[in-house]
Amino acid sequence: MPKIKKLLVANRGEISLRIMRTAKEMGIQTVAVFSEADRLSPHVLFADEAVCLGPPPSSESYLLADKIIEECKRLNVDAIHPGYGFLSENSDFARKVIDNGLIFVGPSAEAIEIMGSKIAAKQAVSQYDIPLVPGTEEAISDIALAKAKAREIGYPILIKASAGGGGKGMRLVEKEEDFEDQMNRAVSEAKSSFGDGAVFIEKFITSPRHIEIQVLGDSKGNIVHLFERECSIQRRHQKVIEEAPSAVVSPEMREAMGNAAIKVAMACNYQGAGTVEFIVDENLNFYFLEMNTRLQVEHPVTEMISGKDLVREQILIAEGKELTFSQEDLEINGHAIEVRVYAEDPQNNFLPDIGKLQTYRRPNGPGIRVDDGFEEGMQIPIYYDPMISKLITHAESRDQAIARMVRAIDGYKITGIKTTLDFCRFAILHEAFTSGNFDTKFVEKYFKPELLNTKLSEEEKEILAAVAIKFLDERQNSTSHALPGNQKKESSWKKRLYN
Repeated sequence: MPKIKKLLVANRGEISLRIMRTAKEMGIQTVAVFSEADRLSPHVLFADEAVCLGPPPSSESYLLADKIIEECKRLNVDAIHPGYGFLSENSDFARKVIDNGLIFVGPSAEAIEIMGSKIAAKQAVSQYDIPLVPGTEEAISDIALAKAKAREIGYPILIKASAGGGGKGMRLVEKEEDFEDQMNRAVSEAKSSFGDGAVFIEKFITSPRHIEIQVLGDSKGNIVHLFERECSIQRRHQKVIEEAPSAVVSPEMREAMGNAAIKVAMACNYQGAGTVEFIVDENLNFYFLEMNTRLQVEHPVTEMISGKDLVREQILIAEGKELTFSQEDLEINGHAIEVRVYAEDPQNNFLPDIGKLQTYRRPNGPGIRVDDGFEEGMQIPIYYDPMISKLITHAESRDQAIARMVRAIDGYKITGIKTTLDFCRFAILHEAFTSGNFDTKFVEKYFKPELLNTKLSEEEKEILAAVAIKFLDERQNSTSHALPGNQKKESSWKKRLYN
């Protein structure tokens, strides 16, 4: 496999920028793609070359596989990195990239296909000793047969879309009389969301934790895991806070989960960076859930504790290089936490909030990392995922990482739109999180919008400061016998109120 000299990143925003930074460190030229809505985005300005794909909707820009490949040929690009989202888990795209003589920085199309179907993934790993959630091994459409299987498994059960993700095409059924209606709904939603109405049935784990294992595999058959990530703080079945390592995983459990993850990767001859996701019950029994055949949003926490640049490893593997380290060489260094900063309103059911970043100032200091793709004054587009950035902290211990995250959140200044920062601050300081005793129902159990009202917004702070200063000015002007030094005291008041 030849060395990559020019890389096109088929994505946008923070992940595109993050990939290109590593590529430049490796001496690789970079090509950015963008829609008309992203013309002035930082990832476009950072790249050596940039290509406009079309209008803002992703279906007319970032999802145009053939156009992206055409531009690669025109610009003499060697390889394509898909990032995450968009075309990253599209096996047809991966196959086209290879068929056109380009390098796909990711797994084979076959591995993407196997792990892209939850049913096919279960069948692939069934030859290995990997714990699976009790359920059907193949798609099921006969309602009577499905109902009998659900009765055998025992309620509550989940009906899940085989091609699903992000909670779409998923229905919780707690009693048999609701089964038929919920199955019809799941099939309908699966068809509309994924073009595939196949569904299967699983036992519902009542107090689940979402814990995943990062794996790397090369073309020589070497596979390692880079420990676990705890991803249980979610809203709408999508992650908001992640950390590594998990507060509840013992060394023995880590080894068992890591070995299971490696077996999952072996089941599809996996090459590149991938994530094996597990669901963990209240007794810390773990079950294979699915494999994501791409880089994850939360990959920075793994990088922080392992010291490995996952994008660099992806590129080296795509070049045909062998892993330069073994499982024995890897060790956990400290603790890392990531919060996703979304343009959403936690006080209004986490609905997306669009607008202009009137103020945008990143936090800084030891152990703080910000992966973002915006600058002050930019608009948050309505066409894409509302994530503004990923805020990551790293420290020697979990308690220190939490304290550092609080400092980082308090130092992150964003005005003009609502964000999830206040919610994330609330969550990581909650007793359930600090104790490690939480699951994927954290929001449902502990969060109420009014709990965020105790902290004033930046606008409210400015109003109160202005009122207080006006009061002090009027008081001083009306005092004819002011003592020497009052002017200095007034300046001190103003400084304290505005800070």
